[in-house]
Amino acid sequence: AGFIKSPLSQKRLTQDSVELYCEAIGNPIPEIQWWFEGNDPNETYAQLWDGARQDRVKINATYNLHSTSTISIANLTGDDSGMYECRASNDPDRNHLSKSPKVKWIRSQANVFVIERPEITTQVTESSGKLILSCNVSAPHLTIKGHKWIHRENVLEQDENAGAFTSYTIDGKREEHSGIYECVYDANPQIRGQVNISVPPQVTAYKKSEHGNEGDTGVLTCKNPSFPAVTTWSWYKSGHGVSALLENASGRYIIKSSGNKTELRILKLDIEQDTGDYFCNGTNSYGTGDATVNLRVRSRLAALWPFLGIVAEVLVLVTIIFIYEKRRKPDEVPD
Repeated sequence: AGFIKSPLSQKRLTQDSVELYCEAIGNPIPEIQWWFEGNDPNETYAQLWDGARQDRVKINATYNLHSTSTISIANLTGDDSGMYECRASNDPDRNHLSKSPKVKWIRSQANVFVIERPEITTQVTESSGKLILSCNVSAPHLTIKGHKWIHRENVLEQDENAGAFTSYTIDGKREEHSGIYECVYDANPQIRGQVNISVPPQVTAYKKSEHGNEGDTGVLTCKNPSFPAVTTWSWYKSGHGVSALLENASGRYIIKSSGNKTELRILKLDIEQDTGDYFCNGTNSYGTGDATVNLRVRSRLAALWPFLGIVAEVLVLVTIIFIYEKRRKPDEVPD
């Protein structure tokens, strides 16, 4: 057996995750195992398995033409620092309890250094119609080579400053720029902080006016594009100066809500009962917001009225022509 790819040493912060990759070739196809030795002088190598360390360790392996194996460790702690060893062997007696294998396990090692995560203080301030987002890293300090500000995977701004403090300015109101912003420190390992601009739900209707035919199913939809997501959605219908809460239990109303979207379905639309204004209301930990949707229900014969009007006009015109022809005097016949 021989290695095609060996695991690489890495630095990580506590609470991060790490992934090591190993690939071996041989005939027959070799088996791959993962072993670990901690930084304690008295600690010896111990084999790792899928689900170890309170299910934080995941091992995936494939054996097709050659062997590949990946070990990933989530939510790292200081105790995860140490030497990780990828072992490969295709000797038939490699796992025998009494026989010694003819071919020894080949080994490839990588160090994982888990560094205590520095604390990041974040803040959002408003001044003169602008939002100022800031991050400040406390000790322990790493060597910082620059900063980035990221929103929805888009890089908004970056620099090569070495300071522990970084800020980003946004022109506009808080309601227009809500969301999750990240301040990223270019260091080894990389440090990431999160700044949240949170507002009450800015609820809007997909369409302010909806139309439906009598007997069909009406669909009204509202959304919330702001952050954080809505935790509770509710629908109301206005009538006689009072708004009535609509619920699934009524039988005619089906409400489906998920995060920042809600949908109201009204079964078997009725002209008298269902026409009117509907209100969708969203609530999160910062407040509430609502929007109005006007529903108009048309008769099933509504599409026929233009056609029937044209037919009536033609009939009237034909009748007038017929009467005119009947009452017109005949031309004089010469002697």
